[in-house]
Amino acid sequence: MGGERKAFQTLLGILTPAMEAFPDFRTGDNTVYSMADAGLSAFSVFFMQCPSFLSHQILMQSTKGNNNASTLFGVHNIPTNPRIRDLLDPVDPRQYSFPVFANVRTQLDEWGLLERQYQSTLGTYLVALDGTWFHSSQKIHCENCLHQDHGDGCTLYYHSAITPVFVRPGNKRVIALEPEFIGRADGDKKQDCERNAAKRWIAGAGMQIVEMGITLLGDDLFCNQPFCKEVLGRGYHFIFTCKPSSHKYLYEWIEAAEVGVDIEELLVKRWTGKERLYYRYRFMNDVPLKNGKNALRVNWCELVVFDEDGNVKRKYSFATDCRITRRNVIEVIESGRARWKIENENNNTLKTKGYNLEHNFGHGDQHLSNLLLSLNLLAFLFHTVLEFFDKRYALIRKTLRRRQTFFEDIRALTRYWCFEGWDHLMRFMLHGLELPDPGG
Repeated sequence: MGGERKAFQTLLGILTPAMEAFPDFRTGDNTVYSMADAGLSAFSVFFMQCPSFLSHQILMQSTKGNNNASTLFGVHNIPTNPRIRDLLDPVDPRQYSFPVFANVRTQLDEWGLLERQYQSTLGTYLVALDGTWFHSSQKIHCENCLHQDHGDGCTLYYHSAITPVFVRPGNKRVIALEPEFIGRADGDKKQDCERNAAKRWIAGAGMQIVEMGITLLGDDLFCNQPFCKEVLGRGYHFIFTCKPSSHKYLYEWIEAAEVGVDIEELLVKRWTGKERLYYRYRFMNDVPLKNGKNALRVNWCELVVFDEDGNVKRKYSFATDCRITRRNVIEVIESGRARWKIENENNNTLKTKGYNLEHNFGHGDQHLSNLLLSLNLLAFLFHTVLEFFDKRYALIRKTLRRRQTFFEDIRALTRYWCFEGWDHLMRFMLHGLELPDPGG
């Protein structure tokens, strides 16, 4: 496929026009740096996972007459970090960076990736919802910051967001979608929350994909009647964690039901290579989510994993609008369990594997913090796409194994050598590792 052979150039071709459209609010003649230069420079830092990338390239430009910010990312003039922050602060990511997520998704759909890798056995696409912090400070804050008051009199100000991703059981990679920021609106004194942000996402960015057939995954926070009704009313399906502690009336129904009549049960034995485990699946359809005449009816399922001595190893329970049968109960529960991928493959990766999500890259007075988050997520999305479609990139990543090692090598190489382009960098690394060139 021609598109596959030039994945990096295709992605950059989607990103660059969006940044060229960034609004420029400067007055006067101080326009040495274009808005695209500021945006692409900021993105390059996240993509290369190197906070000092730009300073190295400025030095390289002065000594070699060229630099990797230019040859790899198309930056014409590299602004200083403070200048980048000033230029990007007024740029609303909802208007100018969010369309990049949608355009990348369109490209992936054309390449067949979503259907091939992310359509679940239930016939829908699974989208996991979860919230995460991405900026915190006891001093720097704005009107949109959330806050925590501590007993010692200190106040912690922070930003957070819902970061939805496509997931699929058995697929270790996630596809990042447009985030939804959690924060007070102008003049609103009430703290925002994950559930409200999720409502905005399903009514906003999520509506671009709902016709694909989307099953939302989430923790117990989302498993309440108003939110579930909102989800169904917007055309989504759901599989949400359903804890006994917060759904006492539902579990009274479960406890009163008769196994084999109201509740069906399925027992599966599995050998892990070390021990034999038993997987007991139970499910019951058409149970009330809460007390009351207008209670939403949902379908409930549970998985309890225990050993030969009866010791419980793991336990999961979910509520869903999907009709559960003995033929699909395992798939429903495995789909529900895939929610943890947003914590492991997404949020944990973004926090601890080089993206430094919780690092304070910049706050600004308007949109800077949110915009930088979106660029960080786009860098993560681009890396994921390259693993699928750039054979050189995928082979090097697989060979070096640790993400940290790969980007340490990238940082070192681009500090001392100027490469003609992305393909040149990848071929150079292949040669150094004495690997055969698999093509683009």
